[in-house]
Amino acid sequence: MMQKVFPQLRITDYERSKAFYVDGLGFRIEWEHRFEPQLPVFLQVTREGLSLFLSEHGGDCQCGGAAYLFVPDVDAWHQDFTSRGVRPESAPEDEPYGVREMCVVDPDGNRLRFGTLLG
Repeated sequence: MMQKVFPQLRITDYERSKAFYVDGLGFRIEWEHRFEPQLPVFLQVTREGLSLFLSEHGGDCQCGGAAYLFVPDVDAWHQDFTSRGVRPESAPEDEPYGVREMCVVDPDGNRLRFGTLLG
């Protein structure tokens, strides 16, 4: 099934964001677009069927956005992130609303919450 909603996050430095999302979080770049080589980039990153749009275009959205991603095993994702040198803002924790979740903040202040349903 195709993902029906694609969170879009603002980035300000393509190389820094690429290193964070690809090298640090294990996403892969599906595609990227620039109208001209020197203009801002718009791209899609994906990991295990979960995709995000990242945009350098100032009019698309603001830095400091957020996205929530449900994953099969948040503890395994946490271990993978830390092995890649990413320090999540919070480690996986059981929440009273039935989700085990952690939070990661990207270099532009965008918050990514990763959660696994409990029980």
